[in-house]
Amino acid sequence: MAESFALTEATYYILLSLVSPRHGYGIMQLTEELSGGRVHLAAGTLYGALNALSAKGWIIQLPAEDDSRRKEYRLTEKGLQALKSEVARLRELADNGDRILLEE
Repeated sequence: MAESFALTEATYYILLSLVSPRHGYGIMQLTEELSGGRVHLAAGTLYGALNALSAKGWIIQLPAEDDSRRKEYRLTEKGLQALKSEVARLRELADNGDRILLEE
């Protein structure tokens, strides 16, 4: 049976932004764009989250180019499964809310 958990909104958007490889600043920009400006990641928050997600095996850091200081990250298969599970969980929440509210 799959592990049951709820992601924070910031973690959800970080994982979502890493479906394609992206560097830290790109993650911050896409997270803010996707959330309509609600989620603003400070650098310290982002890199703390990236370290935690890496420790869980949900993301990996890609090898850096020789002359680049930018670190790029991407989802692992385990991270993709966690993201898909969260999308299913959120869909169920929304569907139940719609169903109950339509009964009123």
